[in-house]
Amino acid sequence: MIGLAQIRQSKLARNMGWMLLGQGAVLAMQAAYFLVIARLLGSAEYGLFVGATAMIAIFGTFSSLGSGMILLRYVSTHHSRFPEYWGNAIMSTVVAGLLVVAIAALGGASLLHRQVPGLLVMIAVGDCIFNRLTECASQAFQAMERLRVTAVLAALTSALRLIAALALWMIRGRTTAPIWAFASMSVSGLVVVAAVIAVTANIGRPRFQPRLLVARLGEGLGFSVAFSTTSIYNDIDKAMLTRYGMYAANGAYSVAYRIIDIACIPVRALHAAALPSFFRAGAAPGGSAAFAKQVLKGTFPWGIFAGIALFMGAPLAVPILGRSFETTVPALRWLAVIPVFRTLHLSAGDAITSGGHQRWRTMSQFGAAALNFGLNLYLIPRWSWQGAAWASVATDGALAAANWSILTWLAPQKELREPTAVERAA
Repeated sequence: MIGLAQIRQSKLARNMGWMLLGQGAVLAMQAAYFLVIARLLGSAEYGLFVGATAMIAIFGTFSSLGSGMILLRYVSTHHSRFPEYWGNAIMSTVVAGLLVVAIAALGGASLLHRQVPGLLVMIAVGDCIFNRLTECASQAFQAMERLRVTAVLAALTSALRLIAALALWMIRGRTTAPIWAFASMSVSGLVVVAAVIAVTANIGRPRFQPRLLVARLGEGLGFSVAFSTTSIYNDIDKAMLTRYGMYAANGAYSVAYRIIDIACIPVRALHAAALPSFFRAGAAPGGSAAFAKQVLKGTFPWGIFAGIALFMGAPLAVPILGRSFETTVPALRWLAVIPVFRTLHLSAGDAITSGGHQRWRTMSQFGAAALNFGLNLYLIPRWSWQGAAWASVATDGALAAANWSILTWLAPQKELREPTAVERAA
């Protein structure tokens, strides 16, 4: 069983420090970025951009076929296997990403309330190929527990986006969703080049092994399905608001939701740093559950503090973002409880995954996605962003309860299943 003393003596504290440093820089830059982009686009164009991004995100989770998580899981315990897992991550991301881009080009535009040529394609290229490859590169450094570089890559992405937004603001004053989509895609392209160079220089070159890719395909698809369900319950409301043509409401609501995401950055930083330790703890019966409780001792108080701060500070959104974002104030207050729920479902969810029971986490997330979709389908046409907010709060709360219920049920069992013949051979 892993205790706090062992955590402090391990690499976790240092990795957490690097992640918090990097995420702290990201937090500052994203705050400035959203201030600039809100004024650059206005609530209606921002709502259109976010809605289109949400549509792509639902399908984009399949664009790497879960290869980044596969790399993280197996390279965390066997560093010598890095070249083939990194090579397969590149191969699967490029091939699957191009398929998603083709789908966006052929039929995705019909999902928008109005035709916006090229918008979905540019978002798909940036998110499904460039950003996914950068994510895989970050996971490679995570697997090696060298999170300093992971933190730098995250900060680099935010810094370049802020610079691009400032440049457009100074040159144009106002712009449209397609122009910002092109700028964002260009930034993602620059970052992925830097990320691949960093991996090659610091860890090693890729080696492609199609047989290993096929052997891990089922597990990778499991991760992709899990990530897709996460994207559905996080993003389907924004996609639906856009589909119904509620651009201004979606812009104000999406900014509130994004502020919630920013408030959860410290929680995600700790989980990113702790994930390799979660996988090692999962090798012992009850280990990942005990480790989840230790992690929760650090994240749960932050969730409570963040929720109170967001509720009390919500009125500041109007003078900072502009009067077109007045709806952000009540939206932020409705969503303020979500950081608390996220500390709960992330800790239990990572414990379930690291204990070798990803299928149970996938089932839990699938249930959350179905609940969120059903609630939004009923609530959004009737109550616009208020319906989306109610659905989000209910979904995160239900997911927290489901994950901890599953973990409690699994805890007495042997947490890590016996490896298959393919895994023993690998």
